Amino acid sequence: MEVMFWRAALLLGLAALLWGLVALGRRFVERQRRAALAAPALAAGGLPETATSAAPVRVLLFSSAECQQCHRLQKPALRQVQAACGELVQVIEIDAPTQPQLTARYRVLTLPTTVVLDGEGKAQAVNYGFAPAGRLLAQIDRVLAQVRK
Repeated sequence: MEVMFWRAALLLGLAALLWGLVALGRRFVERQRRAALAAPALAAGGLPETATSAAPVRVLLFSSAECQQCHRLQKPALRQVQAACGELVQVIEIDAPTQPQLTARYRVLTLPTTVVLDGEGKAQAVNYGFAPAGRLLAQIDRVLAQVRK
């Protein structure tokens, strides 16, 4: 009986520890997201030369050559976004390992990371990990609604 009690206590302790670690991780990610959203607006000169469009919304995709999730999931989702939005959105791929300043500016924690910028270059949304097309379209719609006001 006593052994069962200690096993149950140990199991409850481990569950509480796991819950605490998950809560701390979520707080950390949320602090990083808030810091990324508070970053000063990014001037056009701060982006790679391919970013020449005057689109009212830009989506930065932080990826790398080795990132399988970037190539198999995120890029197809961004192609869907581009097809749905046309010239209103420019998708700019950033090779995270070669762009440490941009990676630090947006607190990139994992690849892929997507950052939705408004026309002024201000971050309006940050997605750590895979962001489905539906989520990105909703974020883009919010930015476009602000532009139309």
